[in-house]
Amino acid sequence: MVKEKRMGKTGNAKMKLITHNMLTSNIIKSVTNGYPLKIVPKQVEVKTVDFNPEFITRMLPKIDWPALYQAAQSVGHGDGLPETLKENYEEDEALLQSVHHVLMQVEVIEGNLVCPESGREFPISSGIPNMLLNEDEV
Repeated sequence: MVKEKRMGKTGNAKMKLITHNMLTSNIIKSVTNGYPLKIVPKQVEVKTVDFNPEFITRMLPKIDWPALYQAAQSVGHGDGLPETLKENYEEDEALLQSVHHVLMQVEVIEGNLVCPESGREFPISSGIPNMLLNEDEV
């Protein structure tokens, strides 16, 4: 289910794919390769956020592109994204718009994040990923 909403100044921030790109389950003591977490979405929303090409251009070198591409595909918003990021991306307005869309506008409201190594699921509820561990995982 995809909803379109305009985010106002007081809008609640939900889990965006920019956040997902930085999350890992390496916090679990037995996990050595907990990145990238797989997204199993149940509810995804698209919010309108003003396009800022300078921000996107500055963020792209910090983004793990394969992880972003995989995440965008898994939530049904990978159209327009190339499998690999080309050089001179700063000059491609259409690409920057597509990246802006997946990084800033797509929000996972309900679902799970799944560790690629252990299969451990972390629930996403009301747009907030719960990465808390059980005592035996610390």
